[in-house]
Amino acid sequence: MSEIPARLTVVTLGARDMPGLRRFYRALGWTETSSSGDGWAGFLLGGVLLSLYPVQELAAEAAGGAPAPSGWAGFTLACNVGAPEQVDAAFEAAVRAGATVVAEPVNRSWGGRSAYIADPEGNRWEIAWAPGARFDGRGSLTAFGD
Repeated sequence: MSEIPARLTVVTLGARDMPGLRRFYRALGWTETSSSGDGWAGFLLGGVLLSLYPVQELAAEAAGGAPAPSGWAGFTLACNVGAPEQVDAAFEAAVRAGATVVAEPVNRSWGGRSAYIADPEGNRWEIAWAPGARFDGRGSLTAFGD
């Protein structure tokens, strides 16, 4: 067994406006953990915790005090859905909740369908359907392209 388990448990976003970012994710219909507040917030998403933490505090811990980046940080988060038509429905729900449109839903050359949105602080989310993606009853990804 590896000393580092092969798993992803938490993704933390540095928040410039904690109350505003919390409102956005709640507007998506996601439930916060009971210990959430404006100093830290968490949303359990199919076995992975989406964590929000003030960006200055996160930079002090994770970047040795380097300044927090501005604009797009060069990564995306993804929410995979079970059918191509669900991409469009989820995309529209995210926009209604306050997301910014980055790319409208389209069929992709790799055989799936996806769209991109940004949360109020510019974090990019891909909403995607991928052939071969399988989920368990909790929505956890159990297979991808197999």
